[in-house]
Amino acid sequence: MNSTADLKLEAVVIPVADVDRSKRFYQALGWRLDADFAFDNGFRVVQVTPPGSPASIQFGTLITGQKPGTAEGVYLVVPDLAAARDQLVALGAEVGEIFHPQAPGAQFGQIMDGQAEGLAADRASYGSFATFRDPDGNTFLLQEVTVRFPGRVDTATTSYVSRSDLVEALKRAAAAHGEHETRNGGAHDENWPEWYATYMAAEQHGDELPR
Repeated sequence: MNSTADLKLEAVVIPVADVDRSKRFYQALGWRLDADFAFDNGFRVVQVTPPGSPASIQFGTLITGQKPGTAEGVYLVVPDLAAARDQLVALGAEVGEIFHPQAPGAQFGQIMDGQAEGLAADRASYGSFATFRDPDGNTFLLQEVTVRFPGRVDTATTSYVSRSDLVEALKRAAAAHGEHETRNGGAHDENWPEWYATYMAAEQHGDELPR
């Protein structure tokens, strides 16, 4: 039987001018330091991982020929954009105001050029953004994602990469379950754990949600 080999994105390289400055910047944001290896030939690689992320970023010396600060469109997905923005600002990052693109489905350049202020209507998943830059000007795009589109998750598993993702999923399930109980006369649902599990799995996989 033919099968497709797993190709798991591990790290993205970004170009920086001052490795130690960049290392301090990302550690100040709470990003985990995974590695800092230097070699006699001048090669050095530093790897840091954002909280809750399965993938990392790398930077260093002799690691890329790109000009420092030219990386753009590095997406960081968050379940609550306003909360994530406030936290990053508190940690010292200069984060732009929240916006949503005027053209639905816009590419990175269009997202940056055609902006409307504030969160997307109805807090639509994938629809709200904010940007911040590292000391070299490499651009990160925060994107609020609460529900994945069908086909964008592994339907064989239901998993959450961080505590905050799980908390937000539980909040949505709790709100939906409250409406479920109201529709059924307000009686306490003794099978609520099963209902929560069914709702959360369906939401993540893009299936029809229970009522």
